[in-house]
Amino acid sequence: MAAAAHRALSHRWRFLVALAILIAAVWLFRAATAPEAPLLPAGVLRVGVDPSNPPFAFYADEQIHGLEIELAQALAQTLDVPVQLVPLGFDGLYDAIKVEQVDIVIAALTPDPLRTADVIYSSPYYDDGLVLVSPADQPIDVMELLSGHSLAYPFGSEADAEAHRWLRRIEPFATKPYETPEIALDAVRLGTASAALVQATDARVYAHAHADWQQVQQAVTHTPFVIATSAKNGRLAGAIDTSLRQLQMDGTLAAILDRWL
Repeated sequence: MAAAAHRALSHRWRFLVALAILIAAVWLFRAATAPEAPLLPAGVLRVGVDPSNPPFAFYADEQIHGLEIELAQALAQTLDVPVQLVPLGFDGLYDAIKVEQVDIVIAALTPDPLRTADVIYSSPYYDDGLVLVSPADQPIDVMELLSGHSLAYPFGSEADAEAHRWLRRIEPFATKPYETPEIALDAVRLGTASAALVQATDARVYAHAHADWQQVQQAVTHTPFVIATSAKNGRLAGAIDTSLRQLQMDGTLAAILDRWL
């Protein structure tokens, strides 16, 4: 009797194990064969932008234009979806991602280590760090060569702070603070300063406006601009990064930068 009961229990146990394996196999099969959720359920790439930051994004003729607008359009094209621009104030950029008002934000963002639990940052699409600008016929392409020369920069800016840091590292140079980056660059072009330290954007815009002036620009610091995607959507973040690399490799990104900067 006991042996029979034991055999019955053993059979039942084997049946339950087999059933559990079968159920697990069915679920695994369904998971493997189920259609993948769409990358963008709405079928459109919703891009948060800050239209108060020319030349990156700004209003003109009641429409938003700018470098980052073209970048958003190019990214959407690589993903084969339409783009929807969502104008936001700078303070609301991350909140728009959090409440799923937008899919991504392209708005001169720099990586913030305190936000990496909530967003995934892309590779940089632009570097707005400080650059050292000097005449091509008298180049000063490293800060160490400033000793004995003069440096122009915007007063009270990041360049001002960087210049004073270098004054503590190398032999002295004359400092020439000016009201704006444009005036600091004028000083170099007109020969009243040996070099200027300004943001990359200011240097590029000035170079376009004075195309006949031969100059040398050398990066001193780095301020990468990146795209932010919700940390909940790793697939989209990966797709955005892949698309951005594609735009870099095929020259599209460089062409966009050259058009606006």
